[in-house]
Amino acid sequence: MTKINICGVPEHFNLPWHLCIENNEFRAENLDVNWINVPEGTGKMCQMLRSGETDVAILLTEGIVKDIEAGNPSKIVQIYVESPLVWGIHVAATSDFYEIYDLQHKKIAISRKGSGSELMAIVHAKSQHWDVSGLNFEIVNTLDGAVEALSNGQADYFMWEKFMTKPLVDSGIFRRIGECPTPWPCFVIAVREGFLRNNDNEIKNLLKVINRQTKIIKSVENIADVFAEKYNLKSKDVAQWLAETKWCQRNLTEYELSKVQMHLFDLDLIDKKSSFNSIVSIALNNTND
Repeated sequence: MTKINICGVPEHFNLPWHLCIENNEFRAENLDVNWINVPEGTGKMCQMLRSGETDVAILLTEGIVKDIEAGNPSKIVQIYVESPLVWGIHVAATSDFYEIYDLQHKKIAISRKGSGSELMAIVHAKSQHWDVSGLNFEIVNTLDGAVEALSNGQADYFMWEKFMTKPLVDSGIFRRIGECPTPWPCFVIAVREGFLRNNDNEIKNLLKVINRQTKIIKSVENIADVFAEKYNLKSKDVAQWLAETKWCQRNLTEYELSKVQMHLFDLDLIDKKSSFNSIVSIALNNTND
């Protein structure tokens, strides 16, 4: 039995992993999968890959590409969610901010440096033709930290996946004044190079199991209710999210990677564009059933 430490955010996108664990589907392939919830998000998971705290991470595409460019010894082995991530732009419900232009020069809450919340705040600011060199960030670590920071005025706005924050909007804690979808597939699966080199067959089997689950997840009876119960969401919101979400069983293409790199380079978040083979693992065969 090969132990594999896998980390991801404690959010609805990752339910397929938990279903596979609960149903012993990984164990059937002789894999002992240890799931680690990381509410801090992609920046923290990049650190965990670097330090060896995790072997595999399910994280934002732009975040891991940026970190691999910066020396993270990991490879992307597959896209996990192909559809864009729709980031809600949130302010405190009691604030005086009502339009996007109200947020120029305001302080942005982010989970940590290198996180998706930081990178997408820069992407959004650039799309508004704001001076991104003058952006002002407040590190809040988690969604709960963002609630506190916006409520007490430490920060002015916060970007996070819109369905996970919808309960906060519905309850009158946050107000969502805009959205910003990623211009690329939102989540990928990355593996530490050392672990991948020594366990390529195990990673193939891991992907085979999760791909089998993500292919059928939308057809599972009452699955919207399962999502809603586990993640404190409304079934009607989950139904809308499921209609917009597409899990994936293939790897990044050179075109898709180039698009991510182009955006990161244009935003001065990377200073070079590495080769496809240095970022994406092409050694794994197709793992679809």
